[in-house]
Amino acid sequence: METESITIGLPPIYREKVRLIATKLAERYGEHPALLMWHASNEYGGPSYSENNRKAFVSWLQRKFDNDLDKLNEAYCTRFWGHTYTDWNQIEIPGTPYGETSIHGLALDWNRFNTDEIVDFFLNESEPLRRISPDIPVTTNLMGFYGGLDPWKIAPHVDVVAWDSYPQFSNEPMNERSWAKVAMVHDLYRSLKGGRPFMLLECTPSSSNWYPVMSLKPPGMHRLEAIQAIAHGSDTVMYFQWRQSRGSQEKFHGAVIGHGRKETSRVFGDIATVGYDLQLLNEVVGGATQAEVALIYDWEASWALEGACGPVQGDKRYLDTALDHYLPFWRAGVAVDVLNSDCELDGYKLVVAPMLYALKPGIAERFTRFVEAGGTLVATYMTGWVDQNDLIFENGFFAPLQELFGVQVEEIDARFPGQGVEIVAGYNELGLDGIFQADSFCERIHAESAEVIAEYSGVWYSGEPAVTVNRVGSGKAIYVASRNDGLFTSGLLKSLWSELGIESVAPFQLPDGVSATKRTSASGEFLFLMNTTQETHWLPLPITCIEVLSGQELDGSLELGPYGVAVLRGL
Repeated sequence: METESITIGLPPIYREKVRLIATKLAERYGEHPALLMWHASNEYGGPSYSENNRKAFVSWLQRKFDNDLDKLNEAYCTRFWGHTYTDWNQIEIPGTPYGETSIHGLALDWNRFNTDEIVDFFLNESEPLRRISPDIPVTTNLMGFYGGLDPWKIAPHVDVVAWDSYPQFSNEPMNERSWAKVAMVHDLYRSLKGGRPFMLLECTPSSSNWYPVMSLKPPGMHRLEAIQAIAHGSDTVMYFQWRQSRGSQEKFHGAVIGHGRKETSRVFGDIATVGYDLQLLNEVVGGATQAEVALIYDWEASWALEGACGPVQGDKRYLDTALDHYLPFWRAGVAVDVLNSDCELDGYKLVVAPMLYALKPGIAERFTRFVEAGGTLVATYMTGWVDQNDLIFENGFFAPLQELFGVQVEEIDARFPGQGVEIVAGYNELGLDGIFQADSFCERIHAESAEVIAEYSGVWYSGEPAVTVNRVGSGKAIYVASRNDGLFTSGLLKSLWSELGIESVAPFQLPDGVSATKRTSASGEFLFLMNTTQETHWLPLPITCIEVLSGQELDGSLELGPYGVAVLRGL
């Protein structure tokens, strides 16, 4: 097969017409004074399983493996189960009737290919926009932690990162974990371009037709949602949709202008309030967030983990585990950047990398440099099991990180629901003291140069290490071998950030459910306080300051009502 015959899987006529539409739009509106930004396409995602795309995927693989099938077979371990390829045309798309999902390296590359395909399509669509109107920025709307597109691959090609936020409701108003998850996504999108502000390009002021149950947002909740986006780095709050459609798929989806009372409706009033707030926050635009903590969430590790046949079937809860480690920082008002494993770690004091299952080349060296220079690194169970081709490392689990963390990982015990394990920690430098609960995953590890901080109890491997710390250079590498309860995770992380001198942005202890962030612009520092609960909280203020949204001078205390927000200046 000719390696350069197909470079993209979508039909050429479709790419051609999309590019033509973009060209015509740029020619017509490129110099219009009202044009502020180009928005290319909408929510890129969803692979094509066409024969055309299969050929494009094969062509992509040929380029990756230098047109050498032996290299591909070796990288994918295809000899297992007799899957060795002898011709490029034998390769099918994973998940199709003849496509092998059991060849995990192939499935991982299929996800990489789909991201590359989307990026290429964006570049094709945006080229005439940039050429004809070079001074107009271009963006597209991404979708949180959506697994079908690695946002780190498209972020360098947009001028401003943008995403669509639709937090889902259950039979109760959004709880603390729900609000923290949205905050974590905001922090990710702020981090995609090195801390530069992003755009909240879509949200709904009321509800969405695709929610399992279309619960309405109580009074004040949408204002809180909007201010939360600004607090975590957005410079916009925008809506889908302007006016509700009278028919078809999204006729029930929330909008600025609804079907009935329009500007006198409750929802329109909520939006008007947000608009007024945004006017008052103009001086925040462009403001930055300074974080000394980084949380690593890696798309390729996620793809590899999802495709793994074991140690449990189904969801391994990678995203949930990342959120478990984000929550303590959110509760305390400690700023966090959410990074890919490729990112540089200079400037951070604490890096947390939970369940980093697949390691790309260079990560072990980057982690080692970070710790040697004085950083503190936390890793957990199911880290460093496979390489970039989803092959177990030749010297076993965790082999590239074994020297850094001072442990060997031998095997993992996957626990059934209800089969908890106790983790016992005596007094130690990490501040962990007592008995904690673990479930789901318990790795059996052997401490080499590492000091044992906690041990397993109540199981046949009682007395074996569960938590270790290894000193390397001026820093330390901490390994957590089991999925532990929130009490353990919050206790460990709080001890670490206190030891490193990392402080909350709030000058007082935050009540449960109240979060705090800070943005610094040319106009000064702005402290955002957000009450995600239905209770009223009184917050002590050490000095007199101005509440920006009300214009009031506050002296002594601040009242935050249910879903209340405040932006303080001068504190």
